[in-house]
Amino acid sequence: MSDVPTPVQFPVSSRYAGVTSTAVRDLLDVLSQGNVISFAGGAPAAEFFAAEDIRACFDWVFANRPAKALQYSSTPGEPELREQAALRVSRSIPTTPDQIQVTTGSQEAIYLVGNAMLNPGDVVLVERPTYLAAVQAFASSGARMIGIPSDDDGARPDALEELIREHNPKFVYLIPTFQNPSGVCMPLSRREEIADVLRRTGAILVEDDPYGELRFSGEFIPQICALPGLAHQSLLLNSISKIMAPGIRVGWIRGEGPIMNTLSIAKEAVGLHSSVVDQLAVARYLEAYDVDEHIRTVVQVYKQRRDGMRKELIEILPEGATVTSPDGGMFLWAALGNGIDTTALLPIAVQEGVAFVPGESFYAHDPDRSTMRLSYVTNPPEVISEGLHRLQRALQRWHG
Repeated sequence: MSDVPTPVQFPVSSRYAGVTSTAVRDLLDVLSQGNVISFAGGAPAAEFFAAEDIRACFDWVFANRPAKALQYSSTPGEPELREQAALRVSRSIPTTPDQIQVTTGSQEAIYLVGNAMLNPGDVVLVERPTYLAAVQAFASSGARMIGIPSDDDGARPDALEELIREHNPKFVYLIPTFQNPSGVCMPLSRREEIADVLRRTGAILVEDDPYGELRFSGEFIPQICALPGLAHQSLLLNSISKIMAPGIRVGWIRGEGPIMNTLSIAKEAVGLHSSVVDQLAVARYLEAYDVDEHIRTVVQVYKQRRDGMRKELIEILPEGATVTSPDGGMFLWAALGNGIDTTALLPIAVQEGVAFVPGESFYAHDPDRSTMRLSYVTNPPEVISEGLHRLQRALQRWHG
């Protein structure tokens, strides 16, 4: 007779009933497999982390602010970090520290926005495709997400206006700069058209901007919320994950008015406040080190890896497939066509020792199952080449 007790069937909320895994969890599981070359995650190139500078920042914190670093703190965030975040955001949008809410990474920021603003059944308009973990976060608040038809320049203004007037969404969620997953960077003219729609309809904009500083070529384009008359009806989400290190879970929300207090209350309920040690170290890094020079170094590497992956990927994909050519960010987006279902292709690819993210997960509804997202930033060129050879073998097996 076994002494192992029968597991208790704990009650589970309707939001999570029957959910045993998620696209994000499956993605992280793939990343942990040492024999698989992963193009799946949005993981920066670890060999270019400024590890010594970051260590020096933590050393400085414990040498100069030990008691503060180890004590409870306020929910909006450490004043030093809010000041540095405000300075960085002010490059495009005039921002004061009290317009910054610190978060434990931008993923928490997305969750807090949904938690603070959404009721079950509320509509959120998102791009087609959009960030898969945003779909997950908004769904956990009971939202109904509707995709905005897009073209090569991003979400279409005419379609956006029609959907706003038809569905009266709680907000519009956009990633206009080097979008995840497509890599599309919305041109200024399109941003101005989107801004005009938002101003006329009064719709709230939640703009996610984790990749904006990873530009390879072309001129800086201001965020949509930085355009005239938009800041007061927008929330801007930022993170240090792509410019410092993702293991340091620090991000922020920029906004104006009473919503910032609501977000702070929501943050308090979720986790009281973000890690004080991390906040102070990030503030020190932003203040004392040449972050822009570090970004310039990383961007040159990413550009070379994008060029190499895209060239080789085009050579192995079937005739008629398309691949984006982003001017920045971390991802290529491929549409394979030819009846290929990338969700079904993935297990074959993993058997061959390579992974990507099937496009299905990036759609709120009616997915294009022939699509896939591949990250070009994580692996060096020789590993990218080997991974694409493995993907080619998987495609050959698919076609029989």
